[in-house]
Amino acid sequence: MAVSPETLPPKKKRPTAGLITTPSTDSDQRLIRTLLLRSKETSSLNPIPFVLYRNSISIIRKTKLLTLLLQDLVVDHVVPCFPASAILCFEELYIVLQSIKTLIEDCCNGSKLWLLIQQQSVAHKFHELTLELSTLIDIFPVKEMNLSEDVEELVNLIRKQCSKSVASIDEHDIILRNDVLDKLDRIKSEIVPQQSKLNEIFTKLQLNDSTNCTDEIEILEEEVRNQSDQKSKAEIVSLIGLVRYAKCVLYGESSPRIIRCRKKSNSTDLTIPADFRCPISLDLVRDPVVISTGQTYDRASINLWIESGHTTCPKTGQTLLHTEMIPNRALRNLIVMWCREHRIPFESTEIKEKVNGLTTNKTLFEATKMTVSFLLDKARASQSPEKANYFVHELRALAKTDSNSRACIAEAGGLPLLVKFLGSDHPNLQVNAITTILNLSILEENKTRIMETDSVLNSVVEVLRMGISWEAKGNAAATIFSLTGVHAYRKKLGRKTRVIKGLMELARTGPVNSKRDALVAILNLAGDRETVAKLLEVGVVEMASEVMDGLPEEGVTVLEAVVKKGGLAAITATFHVIAKLATILRDGTERAQESAAATLVNVCRKGGLETVAELASIPGIERVIWEVMGMGTGRGRRKAATLLRILRRWAAGLYCNATAAYSTTNASSTTTVGVVLPG
Repeated sequence: MAVSPETLPPKKKRPTAGLITTPSTDSDQRLIRTLLLRSKETSSLNPIPFVLYRNSISIIRKTKLLTLLLQDLVVDHVVPCFPASAILCFEELYIVLQSIKTLIEDCCNGSKLWLLIQQQSVAHKFHELTLELSTLIDIFPVKEMNLSEDVEELVNLIRKQCSKSVASIDEHDIILRNDVLDKLDRIKSEIVPQQSKLNEIFTKLQLNDSTNCTDEIEILEEEVRNQSDQKSKAEIVSLIGLVRYAKCVLYGESSPRIIRCRKKSNSTDLTIPADFRCPISLDLVRDPVVISTGQTYDRASINLWIESGHTTCPKTGQTLLHTEMIPNRALRNLIVMWCREHRIPFESTEIKEKVNGLTTNKTLFEATKMTVSFLLDKARASQSPEKANYFVHELRALAKTDSNSRACIAEAGGLPLLVKFLGSDHPNLQVNAITTILNLSILEENKTRIMETDSVLNSVVEVLRMGISWEAKGNAAATIFSLTGVHAYRKKLGRKTRVIKGLMELARTGPVNSKRDALVAILNLAGDRETVAKLLEVGVVEMASEVMDGLPEEGVTVLEAVVKKGGLAAITATFHVIAKLATILRDGTERAQESAAATLVNVCRKGGLETVAELASIPGIERVIWEVMGMGTGRGRRKAATLLRILRRWAAGLYCNATAAYSTTNASSTTTVGVVLPG
């Protein structure tokens, strides 16, 4: 849930050949120099090391000969301008060289396994580019250029080299491809691949550690997103299953390095821009979508909101005309840029959903089952916490990938095993175990498993209260939040005093990220009136007031939810917070101002003359309200206008009681009355 900065791998952007254009130059000499620069860049590329080596090295050699030719032309040619036919050749040659460069870089930076499967078509592309080079050399106006004899011989040599090119694939590449296809067929037939054979394949492809395999999976997932052909998508998804399995079986012990990096990075708290945070979860948006009211939320959070039975927009309170969601790509691009600037790993659910859409893929399904079985068996057999941690960390990563993996882990008996590790005194093992349960809880069926198995739920609550680290406690709170997505479970959790006290303590004393995890769970629990009564008993108003000093947006949002559901007990408890709410109304973010205004409206309506008088006594309060009316959000402006009318009626002696004030102002704010704002 919480975000922490972490070292990012370099972005592997696949170049697009369709964007290649001829260089814009104002002289023939500049054109030839630009062409020489492109030729040097292309000829200095390294050949593809893992497959199609001979094809790539052959075309690189030809570009090196072209570089020599262009160098001679730059040095020896003294004519102020070239013939028109030569200019045309140079312009076309630039495009061909750029296409060669793009193809080689694309192959080197793309998926190794997908390249292996596509080797025939890629080899054909290399051959086509060689033929284009050959054609350009054939029509090159040697006689018109008045070239020296040495240069003419070089042209003839390049022509001869290009004419010899044939589309071919090395035998060992074909064998390696057949080996991979054989492993996919065996997995599809529920036959576990031999570890030695897998190791041989992955070594040849230079996928020789956990990090390389993780990179390969990410590139394959991106490839799924870019593909439009359903057959190709299915093939790539099968490869993802194979790599996931091989990564765990061959290289599981590289996990602790990742854990240490994450542990170290958690010491740094980063303030996320308000516009990049989901109004529901208060966390960084990963997959922003726009709903029918025009508001943007993280897809997972708004899905959870709707699946819980809500039919209104969480932020505006308006009834949803439909539940369709439109991706907000502009916001997503801004968030990605911000994440890269601050070295925060960005994981979008969009790619995962595209992969998950193909969960009927038999190979992926069987590979996932094999991976889960391997990891659970190894974790059970581990003789030390350090050893068990390797495999639980891989379960954690797998549970994060898709619904198919979450179902497989739970169905294979993963939850009882994870409960065993929740009681470990090994910090990383406890964190990985609770985070795996958090990831499993995303699946609706697993929510039921967790809630109906007392040992699981009780162990999660115990970590929330007594966890070894703040990260473990925070992820336990996040698990509670996930479970509260089901209305019946929200009531059940709200009745548990240990849950309420654990969340309250974490919200009071935890670091920023853990506080946020606790607050969003409290926010969801506050949707039930009976639970709000328990929250008031343990001092939720005082806690929210304290939190407002460091996390004003989160604190005031919790306070608003509690006031709406808490009746007079909440109003009485909130009296001493009025001045702090007025400060947030003046200095807070738009979202915080909106919640502060809504809370003050409810407090004034139900708190009587004394409450309104307390607000009116704050110097400059009307000017602050006017500013919110002029520059706040739509809902913020409406609430501020209602608040101003209440103050004006009080000043005129017309504010006799809370009920009268409510009936007078209700008509102007019907769209927001009774809506619990989760963020």
